[in-house]
Amino acid sequence: MSDFGLLDGFANALTPTHLLFAAIGVLLGTATGVLPGIGPAMAVALLLPVTYAFEPTGAFIMFAGIYFGAMFGGSTTSILLNTPGESASVMAAVEGNPMAKQGRGAQALATAAIGHFIGGMVGVAGLVLVAPLIASVAVDIGAPDYFAIMVLAFVAVTGVLGASRVRGFAALVLGLTIGLVGLDPISGQPRMTFGVPQLADGIDVVIVAVGLFAVGEALWVAAHLRRKPQEVIPVGRPWLSRDDVRRAWRPWLRGPFIGFTFGSIPAGGAEMSTFMAYVTERRLSKNRKNFGKGAIEGLAAPESAASASSAGTLATMLTLGLPTTAIAAIMLAAFQQFGIQPGPLLFEREPALVWTLIASLFIGLVLLLALNLPLAPMWAKLLRVPRPYLYAGILFFACVGAYAVSGSPVDLVVLLVIGGIGFLMRRFGLPVLPAIIGVILGPDAELQLRRALQIADGDVTTLVSTPLSITVYVVIALLFVLPLVLRRRRPAAEPEREDELV
Repeated sequence: MSDFGLLDGFANALTPTHLLFAAIGVLLGTATGVLPGIGPAMAVALLLPVTYAFEPTGAFIMFAGIYFGAMFGGSTTSILLNTPGESASVMAAVEGNPMAKQGRGAQALATAAIGHFIGGMVGVAGLVLVAPLIASVAVDIGAPDYFAIMVLAFVAVTGVLGASRVRGFAALVLGLTIGLVGLDPISGQPRMTFGVPQLADGIDVVIVAVGLFAVGEALWVAAHLRRKPQEVIPVGRPWLSRDDVRRAWRPWLRGPFIGFTFGSIPAGGAEMSTFMAYVTERRLSKNRKNFGKGAIEGLAAPESAASASSAGTLATMLTLGLPTTAIAAIMLAAFQQFGIQPGPLLFEREPALVWTLIASLFIGLVLLLALNLPLAPMWAKLLRVPRPYLYAGILFFACVGAYAVSGSPVDLVVLLVIGGIGFLMRRFGLPVLPAIIGVILGPDAELQLRRALQIADGDVTTLVSTPLSITVYVVIALLFVLPLVLRRRRPAAEPEREDELV
């Protein structure tokens, strides 16, 4: 392990250039999170081609700022308009919007901002402690283990987090199919190139991400554009009373431990983290009747869990090279574009980049809190931007970014085709995340599967020949069985929960 550590990372992150990257990332992230339909994954995907001219450290500091900033920005939309700007902020609408309707929108925004700050700080501290340990252990992981972990990631994001397992697996198959386009890595035979030479190298992940997120969302919004603008609830000054702080401080501290735990495992993600944090507070609360009517505890815990989950996701992505969220998948693609491969050896090969990135997360969280508490009224005004202008700009930058990848007009055609696929996925309720995970991890899973079988001379039992791989497959089996067991017990035990959560 290199001598370059966290203190050196702070020294590097506190330079004026890197501070500027952090501030820009936080501002862009919050702005994109506030605007409905634009999440952190879309923002990073759109900016990815632009940052090719930057040095890697500055680019990733900006990406991390966008990540955390968009988490809070999406909460603002959920609280004020009951319209989550990002999937991780869905639970913020359950209690935040009733608070806003009661004239407590300012307190709800302050609760969210402080929760994100506390959760992010605890989560990044966990990243500092856990990531090097994971990296040192992961060096000994073999091909069967990596394949098992990737299968776990596929199963988790498709069969557990989504509302429908069938739709989740359909989206995964779609992503895996797109990932197969190009030349076979072993035989060199073209696969699904349809005679187009430009597809021999495969479809760039940036084009897939921009097409599914930006173009697909723009087409979907255009098809459902409302003539009447939504009414924005006044924000006011974000001050919390003593009673608010007394009720919120425990959820603020409990949420990060739930968030980081679920965020750092393949079955995690901010959606599950925020839901589990909310359910936990509901069970621990002495005033369960207030939940669903503006309980500040039910807002504080999910918001702190969301930021901690982001740190846990980064820990998995940096140490294992496994993205468990869409933005982590796009950041993994960004690492690869800069010629850097996240994984167990990243802390040894690129210590300056990793520790500077981690130190910048602490700095970005401070900037996030300092900027967003006084600027909350301004973020609410951003919601009045006419959507036709907003999405026209998104389509323009999406096309420019796709063309900048390789300078080929074929990429623009592929972008529009994938954008149409993204529109159809939204039309038929297919989640986008499994498709992105399939595109990113599909080729790697194929490589690890072939490598394991080649070493074992085609013996399939080698896939379950190590303790880690056996453990992972047991976890996969539990992920299939537990929901069925809980579904049978749930109606008899708590018949009222579904109505209350809605």
